[in-house]
Amino acid sequence: MAISPSLRGGSPVGYLSDLPAVEAGAVRYLRLWCDGSDMRPVIPANCHDLAGQDEPQVMQSFDLLCGLLMHNARRPLMRHQPGCECLGADEACFANFVAAAGEGHHEDAMLIATILVRADMAQCLVGLAETFAAALKRLDLRTQSWLRQAERTKLN
Repeated sequence: MAISPSLRGGSPVGYLSDLPAVEAGAVRYLRLWCDGSDMRPVIPANCHDLAGQDEPQVMQSFDLLCGLLMHNARRPLMRHQPGCECLGADEACFANFVAAAGEGHHEDAMLIATILVRADMAQCLVGLAETFAAALKRLDLRTQSWLRQAERTKLN
């Protein structure tokens, strides 16, 4: 049985628990951002742990990153619900993109970005992902716990 092309990006390819903290955090924050306006205020409430002194810049970069990603995506990006431990194909691509940008692998990040968005938007997304990834690297276990709790709260 073939997977519908419109659902292919949602196919499970792994588990969030298998990802390093930066990649898992990127997927969790993306899910919360995409879940709608009722979850967006919850993200900045945790931003001090995430960003420290750079809180407004990090949240602005993250918001712009997600907005540009969704608006300029090659096709609608599939996501799993907050709280789901599965990792979808599109989410895995996003996680690898953020990780590559955060590790300074600019060319790799550009290549991955062109899978997600139009080529003319890739450079812009890489810069935003670098800022967001730098903040994700400062995550601690308390923040990861907060993300899981926020996801569970959203499910109830």
